[in-house]
Amino acid sequence: MRSSASFFEAAAVALDSLRNSKLRSFLTLLGIILSTTTLISVMSAINGLEDFVANSATTMGSDGFRVVRFAFIGNFDPKKFLEYQRKNPQLSPEEFTYLKEKLTLVRESAMSVQRGVPVAFEGDQVQGVVLFGNADNGAIMTNTEIATGRYFTDTEVTRKVPVVFIGADIKERFFPSVDPIGKRLVVDGLPFDVIGVGKPKGSLFGNSQDNFISIPISIYFKMYGSRTGIDYNFFAIDKAHMAQAQEEVEVALRAYRHLLPGETSNFTIVSSDTLVSAFNSITGAIQGAALGIVSVFMVVGGVVIMNIMLAVVTERTREIGIRKSVGARSQDILNQFLVESSTLALMGGLIGVGISWGASVLVTRLTGFPMKLPLYGVAIGVFLSTAVGLFFGIYPARRASKLDPIVALRAE
Repeated sequence: MRSSASFFEAAAVALDSLRNSKLRSFLTLLGIILSTTTLISVMSAINGLEDFVANSATTMGSDGFRVVRFAFIGNFDPKKFLEYQRKNPQLSPEEFTYLKEKLTLVRESAMSVQRGVPVAFEGDQVQGVVLFGNADNGAIMTNTEIATGRYFTDTEVTRKVPVVFIGADIKERFFPSVDPIGKRLVVDGLPFDVIGVGKPKGSLFGNSQDNFISIPISIYFKMYGSRTGIDYNFFAIDKAHMAQAQEEVEVALRAYRHLLPGETSNFTIVSSDTLVSAFNSITGAIQGAALGIVSVFMVVGGVVIMNIMLAVVTERTREIGIRKSVGARSQDILNQFLVESSTLALMGGLIGVGISWGASVLVTRLTGFPMKLPLYGVAIGVFLSTAVGLFFGIYPARRASKLDPIVALRAE
């Protein structure tokens, strides 16, 4: 009980000392504040990006994958880009039809295409709307929920019926207070009847995910041709057969293209796992670099705390002598200065957390960049800052606890 009481007494003395030297305490905290703010800000950015990648991956689902002409998972290589442009042929409707006939481990499949187009309604026009050409299962393949109306049917795709499914932004722009179902939009000069509206998806990196329209892919091919820009989208029969389904698609497509066993595939298969793995490798390097920077800041902050605490010990030499002369033990003095240094660092960590939180909210609202403050980041920042205060406070605290009370009482 005695040791517990003396510890809390030392803590009270330490906190009172901090309150009496606010400016010096704040200046001492700058290094810790900067390091904690940097660490948590980087974690917030990475955590937000992880959510973005996860959301992007969920458009394919845990059992979904995509075949594209080529893709760079990781670093972009200009030489390989030119090589892929030359060697990798465009995906085609005929090729997709062949795959559908051969595949046995796929429950859903569809082609998709997209481009930017102007969209108008009664003289009001919007440029750069994302136009998707999809099959009748396009809503399923893109994880799009329907707010009102419906998606187009297989019959409408086959008969090339000019119908359009619109995103929430298009609805708000042209039909803010009326039901858009049955209204006629002009898409790149051609009329389309609105049959459905998607539920809002929000924005990522400042770009809206609701600024889109979808039309039957057959009409898209009629308007723009079917020679470029096609992707193949697949869902495996279940998660357990994901790898086998991808292998089945790869084998069938290589056979269609008459690729020999030793030749490299002239197409790319992308899955949600591929995206997440590539992102984790990139963020791992970023976190490593951030940790190095933060370590430097933490050491600098710790050295500042140690120097300030040494100065405090010198200033309080007579006070230490008085406390020892009335019965304070060396352990009590040690506790006082350790608590003071660790409290300084803890306050710096908490201020850094507050700044990081405010910055993440501000950046997300102003730019749309998806920063998200992780709880584990807060815990790590506070723990590290407190640990630094304890570590760099040990020497000044030991020096204070070893002072001879008679010598200390003589100090001016």
